[in-house]
Amino acid sequence: MSNNRVAILYHFMAPDDVVSAVILHGLAEDLVAQGWEVEALPSNRACHRRGAAYPKREVIDGVRYKRIWRPDFPQKSFFGRLANSIWMILSWSLIGLRAKDKRPGTVIIGTDPMFGAFSAVLLKWVAKDIRILHWCFDVHPEAAIVQGKVARGGVLATLTERLMRNAYKSCDLMVDIGPCMRRLLQTYGHDKPELELTPWALSEPDAPLSVDARVRQELFGDAKLGLLYSGSFGEAHSHEDLLALARSLRGDEDIHFCFAVRGNAVDDLQAAVTPDDTNISFAGFARLEDLEKRLGAADIHLACLNANWSGIAVPSKFFGSLSVGRPVLFAGPKDSAIGNWITSSKTGWVLGAGNVDAVASDLRAMAKDKTALLKMQAEAHALYQKQFSRRTITKGWHDAIASMQGAEARARAGRQAGIETSGSELVYDAL
Repeated sequence: MSNNRVAILYHFMAPDDVVSAVILHGLAEDLVAQGWEVEALPSNRACHRRGAAYPKREVIDGVRYKRIWRPDFPQKSFFGRLANSIWMILSWSLIGLRAKDKRPGTVIIGTDPMFGAFSAVLLKWVAKDIRILHWCFDVHPEAAIVQGKVARGGVLATLTERLMRNAYKSCDLMVDIGPCMRRLLQTYGHDKPELELTPWALSEPDAPLSVDARVRQELFGDAKLGLLYSGSFGEAHSHEDLLALARSLRGDEDIHFCFAVRGNAVDDLQAAVTPDDTNISFAGFARLEDLEKRLGAADIHLACLNANWSGIAVPSKFFGSLSVGRPVLFAGPKDSAIGNWITSSKTGWVLGAGNVDAVASDLRAMAKDKTALLKMQAEAHALYQKQFSRRTITKGWHDAIASMQGAEARARAGRQAGIETSGSELVYDAL
């Protein structure tokens, strides 16, 4: 008999407004609509509001929330995040101690808190029949290593790498968000089936967004071409190439850059902008209800990624930009997931130190004649609808869960008939 219950293990979910929390709740909501019985087990804490706490139990959009109480350790410090991770991992492992008719048949584990996938080891230890799918948004301890918080080759890095190797091997399906991340995860030798399912955008209009004249004036003044960076700006992001591009366009009043950002690297970005950078401005972070007007006010969206973060994280703003019909100017590695998507689809530019002048020339041409820009906007929106939309991705999740359930049923039948079939073969066949 199949088990229709799905549990989602993620640190922050509804009603938190952090992007990944909204994405994971959307996944849960859509799985409910597709016929699954979904239980969400985030912490009771808010991501950005220390001291805030959510109710232990409630139902939101058909999703049953059973929040995990944890101490209010600070998320802004590495060791505070580590303490939160240990607490959540140990709490999640208790799911496996439930009676068989009450525990989930499928568990989806995200990557917040860091090392959260290690709960797969503990769950499999007490309940081998639970199917575990790991949705990897970022990779640890690699993220802490590139941040300089953990020494590469040190005791902590070696220990956590060993823990994560066991964690990935305990999963039944590894779900990544791009080919670079997949290659990095493969270095752990997990030998598990793989699937690419990217996060979707928070705003998904049916057509490229129209321009709100008032918001555009606030962000770009009278410029004919507006380039917007909207979203988080943290340690994974770099501003040097974007500022170099803006400075190559100084004096051209037709082109303006605006940064509407928050994050732990914003101070460095603002400090790098000088009074001579008159074509660069800053705006406050947009509320969710104002997001479409903000995103639609720009002609082109900006994104960036430090080269040493390639494969560790994928900026979600790329998907948000395509969804509203805006091409992306990406300052980051050409061989990264975003670099490859842009190059293959021709829905933007990959900016590096060697092509600043060429990109600047393209932007000047578009400021004078937007025919090519309008074509790119339409193609960006079409690409999103085909490959990255919430409908497409949550359907992929439904199919993955259902196929694994079917694969296990076939495996049981095979064992009863004396036929041995590997789980990997079954899942690959079903997917």
